[in-house]
Amino acid sequence: MEEIRVHVVKYPDRDNLVMRYRDPFTGRQVQRSTGTTKKRDADKAAGKWEAELNEGRYKAQSRMTWEEFQEQYHDEKLASLAKATGEAADSSFNHATRIIKPERLAELTTARLSEFQRLLRNEGMKETTIATHLRQLKAALSWAVRRGYLRTMPTIEMPKRAKGVSQSMRGRPITGEELDRMLAKVSAVRKREPGKWQRLLKGLSLSGLRLSEALSLSWEDGTPISVCMAGKYPVLRIQAEAEKAHCDRLLPIAPEFAEFLLATPEAERDGLVFGIYGEGGKPLSTKRASRYISAIGKAANVVTNKAESKYATAHDLRRSFGTRWARRVTPAILRDLMRHSSIETTMAYYVSQAAEDVGDVLREALGTNLGTIAPKLPGITGVDIDANAVKIVG
Repeated sequence: MEEIRVHVVKYPDRDNLVMRYRDPFTGRQVQRSTGTTKKRDADKAAGKWEAELNEGRYKAQSRMTWEEFQEQYHDEKLASLAKATGEAADSSFNHATRIIKPERLAELTTARLSEFQRLLRNEGMKETTIATHLRQLKAALSWAVRRGYLRTMPTIEMPKRAKGVSQSMRGRPITGEELDRMLAKVSAVRKREPGKWQRLLKGLSLSGLRLSEALSLSWEDGTPISVCMAGKYPVLRIQAEAEKAHCDRLLPIAPEFAEFLLATPEAERDGLVFGIYGEGGKPLSTKRASRYISAIGKAANVVTNKAESKYATAHDLRRSFGTRWARRVTPAILRDLMRHSSIETTMAYYVSQAAEDVGDVLREALGTNLGTIAPKLPGITGVDIDANAVKIVG
């Protein structure tokens, strides 16, 4: 893009000289008064403005490449946020690069982002996933406007959930029998240290921890997430850097997980609780661990989503914990145990539980199974059940 050239002109209807230039990005003419009638002073003002436009704010807005912006956003914004946030932003940026192919930041216009959404949908991407990528781009572009790297914020139309689309969990809770099958298949997938992986699967089911949290869980104080044994009961101490809500928290844990932890002799309570390390003595990456657990679920043939041919994951074990404790505690307590930022997320565990409870009541009223005799109710002498109708005999 050519350099900006600011020229001084004299309009017959104005006393002061005017300086103006043609914006190479929009093609529009931009002008302002020099505030003087003297040509020499006007030329100085024009030269100063020209330098500002070429070296400062205008250059950032019109010339910043898409690659430069990503680097700037990482260094100035994402570096202070959780690692998972940076990874999510990278994923969205990669999709935008692949589909829109922008050379400059300013090319991410309303029209281009609308096309981006359409092409993702044509590739078969789910509406929820498309919405996630758009939210990441919206946050980044809003930041760009605030920093002066972008003139205006493009309009981003978020996908609307279609009527009839399920809002339930994408997977499902793992049953006790399915967990046993997974434990039996661990050695087939993780020939090295199978005992640690079996312990991890049990711990995920008993704790409700996210996989990244479980992998980082330590006996040592001062670590991102650790077990605190100083009080009456064991609790979790979570530093802001490891918490999805980005704040320091001291949280209770389920009694069954507390017993699981207390079973470890005091002399062995050092390092990572589950002892699964990656390179450099750091916890194994969540991505690798997730692949291993999914492979274990597949080996055990534990299918959690038939429509998508998905096998059991670490998050399905977390769902097991949430569903199990939904039977025992109030939504507010479960929210603390699950560390949800929104109570609406917690309530998803009560939706399926409520359906099961209603089913239990109906079967109790009618009999354990179809064809059995239900308890007699006042004014009702019996119930005839056939394949077509239920006939109440009074």
